[in-house]
Amino acid sequence: MDYKYIEQLLERYWCCETSLQEEEILRAFFSQEDIPAALLPYRDLFTYSKNEKEESVLGSDFDQRVLGIIEKDEPVKARIITMRHRLMPLFKAAAIVAIILTLGNAMQVAFSDEDASRAVSSTAAVDKPHEGPSVAKADSVKVDTLQHKIQTSVSSITK
Repeated sequence: MDYKYIEQLLERYWCCETSLQEEEILRAFFSQEDIPAALLPYRDLFTYSKNEKEESVLGSDFDQRVLGIIEKDEPVKARIITMRHRLMPLFKAAAIVAIILTLGNAMQVAFSDEDASRAVSSTAAVDKPHEGPSVAKADSVKVDTLQHKIQTSVSSITK
């Protein structure tokens, strides 16, 4: 049998150019039993609405069944959620961060103390002041000049 007309209708269907009558022809064709293997993948597309109409019919006792199921269930009590319950995950996260920072700081201090004790034991002249030019020479000059001006002004007032 020649299925060129059906194939042409399918091509037009994919391009959205078919009329309602042509789509009904496609539905009627795909609802048959004898369909070529090349067209079998399209069968579900056109028979879906027919199968769905048959399966989705509700019985007359549907309302009574649903109400019976609802009445069997126990009523659910509303829970009051306080601000404390809402913020509990935030409190937990803050506690975890605080613990991690505290442990990190403790480890850092422990390792730096070991390094400092090694450095002190290896050098003998750590406490001795060094002779030579001062690093803060420019600052001390300003302070000395300020002190000199204060002393001269105090001495001029007392005379």
